[in-house]
Amino acid sequence: MKTIRYRSTGSDVHLLEEILVELGYTVVISNYFGLDSQNAIMDFQKKNGLIIDGIVGAKTWSKLIEAQNALIIFNDKFLSENDLQDFADHYNLELAVVKAVNEIESLGKGFLLDGRPRILFEGHIFWKELKKRGLNPEDFVSNNTKNVLYEKWAKKYYEGGKQEYDRLEKAAGMSDIDAVHEAAYASASYGSFQIMGFNFKLVGFPSIDSFVSQMYTHEKAHLSAFGKFCEANRLIHHLKSKNWASFAKGYNGAAYEKNKYDIKLENAYNKYKLWN
Repeated sequence: MKTIRYRSTGSDVHLLEEILVELGYTVVISNYFGLDSQNAIMDFQKKNGLIIDGIVGAKTWSKLIEAQNALIIFNDKFLSENDLQDFADHYNLELAVVKAVNEIESLGKGFLLDGRPRILFEGHIFWKELKKRGLNPEDFVSNNTKNVLYEKWAKKYYEGGKQEYDRLEKAAGMSDIDAVHEAAYASASYGSFQIMGFNFKLVGFPSIDSFVSQMYTHEKAHLSAFGKFCEANRLIHHLKSKNWASFAKGYNGAAYEKNKYDIKLENAYNKYKLWN
């Protein structure tokens, strides 16, 4: 990890801000090192006997990783190299292909440091899921719900890390109606491969609750759901042929091109191809 500071950008900044959130700091998780992160780092440096300069160099990284490791309680939930290889063999895929999707979808991490699966809550999907259950979303709209219930996709409401659970729980607690609870949990994506909850039947589960419960168990469950999702949506052959654009469109929707999802996948694949 490189030395980063105020106004730095990139994946190291994203990792830093995730660690800061897990350590209890309120920062926006992104690829940009803003003033919020600088203030958090200076506070961390002060509490850990480091030079207070807001710069994350070798010593500060070391202390951050040490603090992060102290929180880890889920070592038995990680995928192994053999797990990925078994999956690749089962679907006749290159191992580098599986690793590329795993990296781009969740930076290779299926769980938060507190042991819960990584999620991203989608307020516009919540709107649709309420309607699917015969409920009028507008009946639940208020100033207090604007960050969890909206008709059109809006990136500005994403908070990242464990704060996504705050959004999910806020949505689920909006009403005592069971259908609202179900709609909320169906409106988040889960785990290493970020499978949306509303796909629970597609990937072999009888209910949204059973799907979510399984996502808590192990990254193997995330990988299994990913395989079933790709089978059901006929995406395996795109992975076999490394047709990144077609896979990206089928997996992440029409916005893949704007987000350069296919390019990111190809770059990750090329990296792992060299390693294997």
